[in-house]
Amino acid sequence: MLEGCVPWPAEVAADYRRRGWWERITIPQLLDRSAARHPGKTALVSGELRLSYAELVAGYRRLACGFVAMGIKPGDRVVMQLPNGPEFVFAYFALTRIGAIPVTALRAHRHSEIRHFLSASGATAYLIPDRLGNFDYREMAREVCGERPGVAVFVVGEPGPGQHDLRAMLAASLDEAEADRRLADVRPDPSEVATMLLSGGTTSLSKLIPRTHDDYVLNARLCGRAGGFDEATVFMAILPLGHNYNLASPGMLGCFYYGGTVVLAASGDAAEVFSLVQREHVSAIAAVVPLISNWLNSEVPEGFDLSSLKVVQNGGARLAPELRARMRQRFGCLPQEIYGTAEGLINMVPLDAPEELLLTSSGVPVCEDDEIRVVDDDGKDIPDGEPGELVTRGPYTIQGYYRAPEKQAEAFTPDGYYRMGDIVRKQGRHVFTEGRRKDLINRGGEKISCEEVENLIFRHPAVKAVTLVAMPDPVFGEKACAFVITKEGATLGFDELIGFLRGQQIASFKLPERLEVVKEFPLSPVGKILKRTLRETIAAKMETEKAGA
Repeated sequence: MLEGCVPWPAEVAADYRRRGWWERITIPQLLDRSAARHPGKTALVSGELRLSYAELVAGYRRLACGFVAMGIKPGDRVVMQLPNGPEFVFAYFALTRIGAIPVTALRAHRHSEIRHFLSASGATAYLIPDRLGNFDYREMAREVCGERPGVAVFVVGEPGPGQHDLRAMLAASLDEAEADRRLADVRPDPSEVATMLLSGGTTSLSKLIPRTHDDYVLNARLCGRAGGFDEATVFMAILPLGHNYNLASPGMLGCFYYGGTVVLAASGDAAEVFSLVQREHVSAIAAVVPLISNWLNSEVPEGFDLSSLKVVQNGGARLAPELRARMRQRFGCLPQEIYGTAEGLINMVPLDAPEELLLTSSGVPVCEDDEIRVVDDDGKDIPDGEPGELVTRGPYTIQGYYRAPEKQAEAFTPDGYYRMGDIVRKQGRHVFTEGRRKDLINRGGEKISCEEVENLIFRHPAVKAVTLVAMPDPVFGEKACAFVITKEGATLGFDELIGFLRGQQIASFKLPERLEVVKEFPLSPVGKILKRTLRETIAAKMETEKAGA
């Protein structure tokens, strides 16, 4: 196991292998196995590009050889900040084939987050696009990697000075026999770390979540099974492939495990999505509340043949029962709620669940050996039907974060259960989410750490005190509202605050979308800010404003 990671106890790992949960294959072998069964079948559709399983395997192997030639070694961490596209897929499989570890950053991350990911992971390489929209990733890479000599930068598109052309590496001429020779001595062990996902960053910048080949293949396999995936599945990915949801829950890896086809959508625009459903006979879509809400409020879907669509999955934030019912009626498909965590446990509502559970449940654990408990503040189990914190352990839930021993007591119980930080009710194996214990804002599935943003706002010279809370939003579920007490004689406007935060180079989804300047905060008897009171205050104020509009 990579130094800095917490391994499973030997006897527990042996039991998971004996019970067949861990198949002892690597993530690339998952793809290779499907390619051996269906070499000519379409594996990936991206725009006008169509790649067969055989072409996908040949491409990632060429790139793997290129990475080896560039000095990337087993165990090296590589920050991947690539948008959805064939290059993401090739690079992900290429890195995991040579035992390197992708750290999956999102396109919205900026200097502050990337510096943290490079430092926390000890990365030796960084993968980026040249530019997206009006943002130049090459310039950001030059700045952040200039502070960390020795980090190689690989670019999809036109590389900057000293940077490497990823597409040229993919296009290199290399036959299968030569690839076999170059990769012969590079054989990752399935028990080793395969990838590092990002935590929601509940107390600061994101922690790194080490997932092994063993547990992540299982994650994809079980989620794919629960999603009804098989060789006929055509899965549409709209959200970032770097998210656990779209990567393996069931996502891209779940689809490839069962030999299906992955279709990459350029955006969540209704015309884009539903034209692809018709053209590619899409059977499953992974979505989130804002997308589903927009589709249901659009007349566009009626213009397309949606008869192939069997299931629309929702993850990241709970989809209201009435929206699930509307989706079923409008699109003629099943809604499937998915609730889980990048640290492990995934719950999915069974596709054959009774109507009531299909519309209300947050799902059941996808593995029979997922242990789930609902506990009170003292860690004692509470009866079904009563709200408490969900804790879990099982064959694909991590034992600890990477290089974060100080987080162990906070995130894990002494007997190895991971604390989800969410308040749920349990009814048998079905889980019903109620809210969060962690100080997070869930903006349409993107988690905003209140503490991280508060710390940045504190840097503004006019700010005396600040607290960030969630305010309700009909599309995203929640957005961030900043309550600020200014210093004596100082003023602060919303535009000024946003301009200041943009200067801190953080992801745009973390920016507050409302500012309330107040004289004082409501406090508990021990001086703790009563965030619940502030949430109620802003919700009531918004209702009043809406009524007076």
